[in-house]
Amino acid sequence: MPRISAIILAGGKSRRLSMDKALLELNGEWLLEQIINTLATLSDDVLVVANEKEEFARLTARIVPDAYPGMGPLGGIYSGLRAMRYGHGLVVACDMPLLNLHLLRYMIQLSKHFDVVIPRIGDKTEPLHAVYSKACVRPIEDLLRRAKLRIIGFLPQVRARYVEQDEINAFDPEHLSFFNINTQDELELAQQLSRQRAADWKKGDSVL
Repeated sequence: MPRISAIILAGGKSRRLSMDKALLELNGEWLLEQIINTLATLSDDVLVVANEKEEFARLTARIVPDAYPGMGPLGGIYSGLRAMRYGHGLVVACDMPLLNLHLLRYMIQLSKHFDVVIPRIGDKTEPLHAVYSKACVRPIEDLLRRAKLRIIGFLPQVRARYVEQDEINAFDPEHLSFFNINTQDELELAQQLSRQRAADWKKGDSVL
């Protein structure tokens, strides 16, 4: 596999969840730490884009401050890409408990020839589960300076490869990779799905 950085966006609170997503726990374990450990199997350069918190002191990942505070996920992506060690960075959110390593590896392999590799199901893209190259830094910065925060707004300016639904289905037919936690109900569902995945792993059926 190509050498790649891994970037976790951990900024912002969820109004519906009434807590900082970066501090979510799943079945008694810190979700952010779980995601770091998962991505560490893909990269030796794992970054967390977030404001420093006391809790982050124990993390094994580098903590990168947001270069454009208050600019949402696009600002976080920019900050991570600017700080990453390698030419490409896999970007995920800190509230995605069901990442699929087979799908991620497939996307990383594709990234050798593109500036962005991004899943697309119908007309919906998944920009917080995508690979970006350093070539994206300047067009993203241009959007940020003009306060245009739509993440995919710069894609026409770079070489983008969409991972279509049939490709995703080969690895993740239920599309759980893109499940994220915004409400208490989703947190409870994530607990259930995570426990099921752990049981599947013990039986040798895990997607990890």
